[in-house]
Amino acid sequence: MIKAVIAAGGKGTRIASVDPNVPKPMMKVAGKPVLVHQIECLRRQGMTDIVITIGYLGDVIKNALNDGHELGVNITYIEEKEPLGTAGALCYLRGTADSPFLLLNGDIIFDVDIARFAAAHERYGGLVTVLTHPNDHPYDSGLISTDGKGKVTEWLHKEDKRGWRFNRVNAGLHMISPPLLDRLSAPVKTDLDRDLLRPLIADGELYAYDTPEYVKDMGTPERIRETERDILCGLTRARNLSHKQRAIFLDRDGTINKYVGFVRREDQFELLPGAAEAIAAINHSGRLAVVATNQPVIARGETTREQLDEIHAKMETLLGEKGAYIDGLYYCPHHPHKGYEGEIAELKIDCDCRKPKPGLLLRAAEDLNIDLSESWMIGDGENDVECGKRAGCHTAKIGEDCGADVCGADLYDCVKQILSRG
Repeated sequence: MIKAVIAAGGKGTRIASVDPNVPKPMMKVAGKPVLVHQIECLRRQGMTDIVITIGYLGDVIKNALNDGHELGVNITYIEEKEPLGTAGALCYLRGTADSPFLLLNGDIIFDVDIARFAAAHERYGGLVTVLTHPNDHPYDSGLISTDGKGKVTEWLHKEDKRGWRFNRVNAGLHMISPPLLDRLSAPVKTDLDRDLLRPLIADGELYAYDTPEYVKDMGTPERIRETERDILCGLTRARNLSHKQRAIFLDRDGTINKYVGFVRREDQFELLPGAAEAIAAINHSGRLAVVATNQPVIARGETTREQLDEIHAKMETLLGEKGAYIDGLYYCPHHPHKGYEGEIAELKIDCDCRKPKPGLLLRAAEDLNIDLSESWMIGDGENDVECGKRAGCHTAKIGEDCGADVCGADLYDCVKQILSRG
């Protein structure tokens, strides 16, 4: 059984104004301390062996939780006699862990499928797998890039210079294999991200598991209020991928961005008015926002995958600046017709993912446990409507009716109509 380690020794200076008399992990959210929410989430998934590292106002935590018996778990404590940063106390775990364990920050509310996370860590085979997710404030969060197969290639902290970036944020949950602890020979102040994890990139030992599940840090009063609303309406637990998800699938060109023919370079990409607001509304509704787009420019040799990544990174950056994000991005790189100069022969096929075929939606449904019958497809073309129908979704079309369930003037209009149905 996986052991959980909760890092709860920090001062939480950003949020001290809420209640300076308790450590940040003991702040109450929806009537319970953050730590209690965390422990209850772990216990629901069978994780009952929990270690908590404590420091600042640590007695408040120990006096409230004791040995965890009343919460149905077994809690042991590692007490920092002096501040050891975000990872220094982990040296005390050397020799006690014989299998990967979960390490999480003590200031987050989360509900993720830990078994999925652990399976990804085992599949990757690295020393550490960090959990990443999209959020509505990527501009002040640590961003992680991968090679498309999970291996981390870059880690940008808040102070690092950024261009167009995918909105994949370090969420504060980590699966750690015991050999990492051998790098901590003594209890000295250690920064988990900068001193332990980021250096693993060069060795190819750091991976990222990306998920749309619920994770929110308690860094500001506004985020605390948002999280309270999400807990009380059941959104936090519903986003756990052990439960079926509802999604709104989105075409890209002519739906999210201005239609200019094929977009071959990032400077040709421009968000449509209201698109970010529409996607933010999806985010707040608890549904997944998933982009599904045909991109035959790859097969035709007109754009490389790297150039397409730059276009999509720009899209996610622009959305993030307006507090919106997408939970998944799926594209078809194929094209069935030959005869283009520079075309990629192996991609000139009659595939099962080029809309109106439903392959992109079916793949997303498999990856994210989506109930297609409770989901929608929105686009500006007949192919989008036909794709949604073939996948078993409800459909919405921007513009004139072509047999869709909903028609709207733009993406925001369609989303408003869909959300009004409940």
